[in-house]
Amino acid sequence: MGDSNDMVEAHFRRSCETLDRAAQDAGLKAAIYAIAERITRSFRDGGKLLIAGNGGSAADAQHIAGEFLSRLNFDRSPLPAIALTTDTSVLTAIGNDYGFDRAFERQVRGLGRQGDVFLAISTSGRSPNVLTALRAAREIGLTTVGFTGDGQRDMSADCDYCLAAPSSETPLIQQIHIVAAHAICGLVEQALFGNPAAKFAIQ
Repeated sequence: MGDSNDMVEAHFRRSCETLDRAAQDAGLKAAIYAIAERITRSFRDGGKLLIAGNGGSAADAQHIAGEFLSRLNFDRSPLPAIALTTDTSVLTAIGNDYGFDRAFERQVRGLGRQGDVFLAISTSGRSPNVLTALRAAREIGLTTVGFTGDGQRDMSADCDYCLAAPSSETPLIQQIHIVAAHAICGLVEQALFGNPAAKFAIQ
């Protein structure tokens, strides 16, 4: 068990180091505030948040949508967020008829409206179906947000806002993504509803 324990300890150490780098990353913090402000503005104007990603990032998309639609820090009205990763009939129909690369793009075109926000999650920044959806979102007037990792990122060219986790390791990138998403959701809650005693209405 010695080697296994060393591996676990090393993983936790890298995790803590990555979180610490993220906490001190001025660009990442600025992106969090800017993204939260843009989502808040979209909700105030009657818009919604669409979210997509593959694999673990699909799970993150659903997690994030759940925080907005249900609650994060206190009871309040639900906020309109949709994960484009959950409907197997839609995903398989589009995949079968148009190809997997268009699985999110068709949903963005069908569900998205000008003024909405599209949050695209790709740890590599190169997922073809995410890139295709980002381009469609821009074409029809959505604000585009990307969550990715460090290094070369193809998706940044199609994002109005890009949050890059300071790591090249997929599990650590995903860890930063969900921490950042919780921070964004908390900022949006605070902006729209104030403190827990505030009335449940978007101002």
